[in-house]
Amino acid sequence: MVSVAVKTLTGSDSGSVDLDDATFGIEPNVPVMHQVVNAQLAARRAGTHSTKTRAEVRGGGAKPWKQKGTGRARAGSTRSPIWIGGGIAHGPKPRDYSERTNKKMIKLALRSALSDRAADDKVRIVEDWNFEAPSTKQARSVLEALDVDGRVLVVLGREDETAAKSFRNLPEVHTLVADQLNTYDVLVSDYVIFARHSMPGAASAEGTD
Repeated sequence: MVSVAVKTLTGSDSGSVDLDDATFGIEPNVPVMHQVVNAQLAARRAGTHSTKTRAEVRGGGAKPWKQKGTGRARAGSTRSPIWIGGGIAHGPKPRDYSERTNKKMIKLALRSALSDRAADDKVRIVEDWNFEAPSTKQARSVLEALDVDGRVLVVLGREDETAAKSFRNLPEVHTLVADQLNTYDVLVSDYVIFARHSMPGAASAEGTD
């Protein structure tokens, strides 16, 4: 079981937390993470693309020229796919791109992603997001105190509205409510920051002054 130091917003120590091995200490399952992330990205697609077939394009009711005697190829409609302005053959139509992924795979993929970040020492824990008022400047100073850079995922509780407002103007920071934590957002982030109350599977905590 890995023990991680708990920090205050100023970067000083405020105890430690033992990370749950079942959540942060498993061997990452790369194929499952790949499948779950692909499903997440597929579900984001609107699927509203559409083209018109030759039956849907306006006009083309009259035969352009007679069948024989002109020396030109036979043509029955100006809306044929081979004509400029004609319909599109085999073009995209609205469809649902979402994939079915069972719950066990989703949970395993998330635990694998969190374990990968924990193994690389990319998990940070703060005591609490006790911002007195929304402050982007304070949010940036918190990141500096925690010694994180690059893309950062901040996991909040639903009551941490002030912290969410503080971080939202930082382009390199993405915030999520704890129950929205997902594999894709963990994997695309260099660091993941939790508060004690927003941690998944926190086994125990002990104070160190």
